[in-house]
Amino acid sequence: MITVDGLCKTFQVPVRQAGLGQSVKSLFKREHREIQALKDISFTIPAGEIVGYIGPNGAGKSTTIKVMSGILVPDKGQCSIMGYVPWKDRVRYVKHIGVVFGQRSQLWWDVPVIDSFELLQEIYKIPLPEYRSNLRLLTEILELGDLLSSPVRQLSLGQRMRCEIAASLLHSPQLLFLDEPTIGLDAVSKLAVRQFIKTINKEKGLTVILTTHDMNDIEALADRLLLIGKGSLLYDGSLADLRSRFGMSKTITVDFREQSEPAAVEGASLLSWSPGRAVYAVHAEEALISDVISRLSSRLELLDVAIEAQPVEEMIIKLYKEYQI
Repeated sequence: MITVDGLCKTFQVPVRQAGLGQSVKSLFKREHREIQALKDISFTIPAGEIVGYIGPNGAGKSTTIKVMSGILVPDKGQCSIMGYVPWKDRVRYVKHIGVVFGQRSQLWWDVPVIDSFELLQEIYKIPLPEYRSNLRLLTEILELGDLLSSPVRQLSLGQRMRCEIAASLLHSPQLLFLDEPTIGLDAVSKLAVRQFIKTINKEKGLTVILTTHDMNDIEALADRLLLIGKGSLLYDGSLADLRSRFGMSKTITVDFREQSEPAAVEGASLLSWSPGRAVYAVHAEEALISDVISRLSSRLELLDVAIEAQPVEEMIIKLYKEYQI
């Protein structure tokens, strides 16, 4: 489906010095410095996979997506997607992909949403039966019925993002690029977008490449993570592998009949204590969760027990620190 081999991309950035004299000097002789946005990026993605492409700001995520969508031409390296080279076969290639940028819109601001959809149908030359079928499906799943007749400028951010996703899927693409698709959305809208992405991936085998800083999106959707930092690919693996590497600790919160003295338990570290509640940290390699709970029940009259895995954000931060990005 997707093969990326040795992609490199360098940008020339003007150097601006402070002061009026330096500003005047730059009018006649401008200095530049090189920024290597991509350094020998290589990976493969099979059809039907949801991949989280993550990294800090300036890591090279957007540059990679722009190369893969045919917007940018790399300095060197190869990229083959569905048999197309994106920047060489762009006209034929874009018929098979959808792109959603959280900060950009492909809908026309002052016209009703349905007018934008019909214009996209003409641009992509979507057969009318296919267009109507896709529109009906997307309207139902994304709950767009009341939005289609509204101008885009009158929609909330969450409503607009649902329409943007629908617009990117009207032509039945095989590959969908999502760049910050839930940025600024409320909790209900985020859940709706995530559920839709999972549904369309399962039912139509849609391949999805997701770039986001919201690790809850990654945890809810991604089968696999690609971590990029300073232009280089640093990690390629599953979320389960990441958990086994960094997420061995769990937190146990217990509610119990009031007791003034803290209860120390073998295999667990006490994080906080109050007369009716305590929080313990347990490392999976040092003790079994069931053993710790058994020891707690022998010391305390338990009312409730909650077990939480280490948040995915903390594991990603550890990964960033390991690679010094």
